[in-house]
Amino acid sequence: MALAVGDSTGTPPSGVFAPAGRTASRHDGMESDRPSETTQGTNSFLVVTDLSKDFGALRAVSGVSFQIHQGQIFSLIGPNGAGKTTTFNLITGVLPATRGKVTFCGRKLLGLPAHKVTALGIARTYQLIRVFKTMSVLENVQVGAHCRTNNGVWDAIVRGPKASREEKCSRGRALELLRFVGIEEHRSKLAGALTFGHQRRLEVARALAAEPKLLLLDEPTAGMNPSEKDAMIALIYTIRGQGVTVMLVEHDMNVVMGVSDWVTVLDHGVKIAEGTSAEIQCNEKVIEAYLGRWRHELAQS
Repeated sequence: MALAVGDSTGTPPSGVFAPAGRTASRHDGMESDRPSETTQGTNSFLVVTDLSKDFGALRAVSGVSFQIHQGQIFSLIGPNGAGKTTTFNLITGVLPATRGKVTFCGRKLLGLPAHKVTALGIARTYQLIRVFKTMSVLENVQVGAHCRTNNGVWDAIVRGPKASREEKCSRGRALELLRFVGIEEHRSKLAGALTFGHQRRLEVARALAAEPKLLLLDEPTAGMNPSEKDAMIALIYTIRGQGVTVMLVEHDMNVVMGVSDWVTVLDHGVKIAEGTSAEIQCNEKVIEAYLGRWRHELAQS
């Protein structure tokens, strides 16, 4: 799964981002840096309690509770319609919850609009790619940094010195992030002209521009070929190595079982299991609801 992320050595450029308040090192993000189950961080900085969402008579998420510890790669899995993306939308303020509580670094999230959730340190990508196709690749990433700028409307209109400085800083940071995800050479292209895999990487770069502490990735390897999936897996490790905790929704169980420190399983909006990858693979409820087909395919390969 080797991937040259950022430069020919396969290591990210030093100091690209350090959202957890530390300086990135040249060795951050390599697979050997993956924390073990016994040494990973124990701070539950995202806590979801009794979360529910009703759409009329349909309850899409029902009393779901889980915790994400700082430094984890945490996966939320389940069959189609299990409530995974809805849970993402509730956490990030895209949808209002019917009931429940979500706290992030001790701050209550429910009821906050999406842009305020982002400003607190949570960024995300989407299952369906949402790049701005008629904007350049570089401009797409700069949009992601908007919540970290200090320009007012007047600064933007008159293009004063403050606005010029922030524009230069924003452009430089966007270039670093494009280098980090491996698509810097496409910076001047229209985003809609990128390949599918590169658009996925662009979405990750745009989310990272918001300097998140927690990054939510919704189906990041969907539609990718095996080599593209390996490249995305390597990028996820590198992101975590830079101090960003990752929450993942993903249907490819080879990806989930390969990268996850902890897995929570939903079925029809209800949490049916949680544990390490090894524990989830042996859980009878999960096998019956979801993993049976994957285990059969794995055995036949």
